Amino acid sequence: MLSDKLFFWLFQNNPDRILSLVEGLPADAAGYTFSAPALKEREYRLDGLFLPPADRPDLPALILEAQMAADSGFLRRLYAESARLLQQKPSINAWRVVVIAPSRQLHFGAVEPVAEFLEHRVRWVELLPEHWPPNASLFQRLLGLLLQPETQITTSSQLLRQQAAAKSMPWTAELDDVIAAILVTRFPTRSIPEVCAMGGITVEDFTQSRIYKEIVGIGFAEGEARGEARVTLRLLSRRCGPLSAAITAQIEALPLEQLEALAEALLDFQGPDDLAAWFAALA
Repeated sequence: MLSDKLFFWLFQNNPDRILSLVEGLPADAAGYTFSAPALKEREYRLDGLFLPPADRPDLPALILEAQMAADSGFLRRLYAESARLLQQKPSINAWRVVVIAPSRQLHFGAVEPVAEFLEHRVRWVELLPEHWPPNASLFQRLLGLLLQPETQITTSSQLLRQQAAAKSMPWTAELDDVIAAILVTRFPTRSIPEVCAMGGITVEDFTQSRIYKEIVGIGFAEGEARGEARVTLRLLSRRCGPLSAAITAQIEALPLEQLEALAEALLDFQGPDDLAAWFAALA
């Protein structure tokens, strides 16, 4: 999902951003590292795992899940995957879960089976303004741009800049990057000038920003990879005959560099054995 990429980008570049969303931590909490580990067995990937510095055993590990739509199995899955993480990472002792969602009132499944887990471990970060606490952090308000009516985005962006400047936030200089990342994620088909106008950002600043190089660049690369995969699959069908669903999925999952290598190699293929040998060599 596009929102998964957004949260990965936001926290990979500055893991300590998560701290403004979590109450009750020491005032000097800092230095977290961020990852998005894949859990074994089902290969389920967490949206984020924040580990405190090794010299701060008083700080909890933070498990992040972003759930932007109703899902009747979400609460049970959240409980199960949190437990699986603890099983696979025995070094984690103190821990909490942070859930980013439009509202905790969405249908996420029955509460009763996981009530104690929700009460003692889960911190909800709700993005709809009517659910914000009076002391909602600037970062929570920024994430609210994902859901605000389009007609309010420009005014809200300006207000957020003013609030950041008044509070001298440590990452105020990155504010435009964060706004741009949110809007590019929300409006992936809009032109760059449209996105910039909504966020009150100049096109020149946007095209020179990290977000343009990283998130927009990722989109271009993925589009190029999908096109390369389609062409490669057509050529392989001619060389090797009909491809199974498993082989097709394996080829579609290849990164662009390997797709290009396969497209070049298949020119010498005589049949399906050559394709199998190519994959064997890749492993």
